[in-house]
Amino acid sequence: MTREHINKVAKITLIFWLMKIVATTLGETLGDFISMTLNFGYTIGIAITLMFFFVVLFIQLTVKKYMPVVYWLVIIGTTTLGTEISDYIDRTLHLGYTAGSILLVSCLIISLFLWFHKYKNLEVYPIADRQKEVYYWTAILFSNSLGTAFGDFLGDYFGMSYLQGAFLTGGVIVIVVLLHYLTKINHIILFWIAFIFTRPFGATFGDFLTKPLDKGGLHLGTLNSSIISVALMTILLFIAHRQYKLNGYE
Repeated sequence: MTREHINKVAKITLIFWLMKIVATTLGETLGDFISMTLNFGYTIGIAITLMFFFVVLFIQLTVKKYMPVVYWLVIIGTTTLGTEISDYIDRTLHLGYTAGSILLVSCLIISLFLWFHKYKNLEVYPIADRQKEVYYWTAILFSNSLGTAFGDFLGDYFGMSYLQGAFLTGGVIVIVVLLHYLTKINHIILFWIAFIFTRPFGATFGDFLTKPLDKGGLHLGTLNSSIISVALMTILLFIAHRQYKLNGYE
């Protein structure tokens, strides 16, 4: 068996990044739908999304190989829970987006340090060891929470519109892609930078879809925006599953 066959996580390809962006957009709109539209608040919102995250993570850790649907449900779980965590830190604990971003980046650095200390690398593909996969998902959860807080920080501190925030974070992603192809900068460092910045990109785009027209949004609402994101995610999941089968991994 090749290393790719003994693996639990998605390969880093173009479709991975497309799905990550859609998943982060869905996480933003769905998180806001639960906490604000349904008026559950951030504490109950965290409880609901944390339960969903634990359930899908348990399934992911239990299965013996990479399954696109399960894997991406966990990613969606981290983006939705990340939205609730970021909003809870800012609006319930009243720490603000700056302090929240500092807190979450500290948690991310600690999780990556512990991962590196144990395995002497931060390789994100392939992953078969369960304990390493736990480090992987912990880092992803903190990075998605950080991405949400940082996206809100851009709008709150610099007064950027949702589209301006999306263009800025999208520009960072483009620069990272160029650095990947044109330089010899460590690909793992570039991966985590891109992974973090796809979160505020998706989050600000999600806000652009949901927020009122007078605030620079399209006013589609959290429910309609979530339905659109789910439809896009379903299409991308179908493509990812077909690619997985064509590559002989099933």
